[in-house]
Amino acid sequence: MPPITNDWIHPLSEEFRKPYYKELYQKVLQEYRTRQIFPAPDDIFNAFHLTPLSEVKAVILGQDPYHNDGQAHGLCFSVKPDVEIPPSLVNIYQELHDDLGCEIPNNGYLVKWARQGVLLLNTVLTVRAHQANSHRGIGWEQFTDAVISAVNEQDRPIVFLLWGRPAQMKKSMLNNPKHLILEAPHPSPLSAYRGFFGCRHFSRTNEFLKSHGIEPIDWQIENI
Repeated sequence: MPPITNDWIHPLSEEFRKPYYKELYQKVLQEYRTRQIFPAPDDIFNAFHLTPLSEVKAVILGQDPYHNDGQAHGLCFSVKPDVEIPPSLVNIYQELHDDLGCEIPNNGYLVKWARQGVLLLNTVLTVRAHQANSHRGIGWEQFTDAVISAVNEQDRPIVFLLWGRPAQMKKSMLNNPKHLILEAPHPSPLSAYRGFFGCRHFSRTNEFLKSHGIEPIDWQIENI
């Protein structure tokens, strides 16, 4: 796991020294040595490398990384450029199209969002190949809760997009009145029709940012 070296290091340095994190680190290290784990070790902290804390405008919370070959690269919902677009992201693109008129691209590579200040954070940062939720409960949740708290404490308006019950369970941590919290069902095919479609979270995010004098997000992902 390459170290986090940008401005995230200040709020997270204390976490790295806690006993739970040392146990988590050893557990993850052992998992990589003995099993196939996603994403690649160098990609685990990509969400932090690509989106410094001082630049966060919005947070999208996922659960754990994609668990099929070649998909996960450290950003929730995102896949590498040559990988088939997963069903949840297909639905995200459909809502973007309906909400903002964005063209549906030929790839699921969301780095453009991350570089504009969208923190694409999973609550668990690693997973065994082909075993969803296999690293739940080993310590990642405590670490990512510290991340969410650090964002919550920022003294500027930030949008939290909470899709699905696991993400919405973090709502109690978000008590800064400067922020906007948007909730909707998860975009997976199992629940998208229960209110994710039509939630207009992308336009609502941009309207909130613009109302506070913050540059809105260009949500359009270009074809590759």
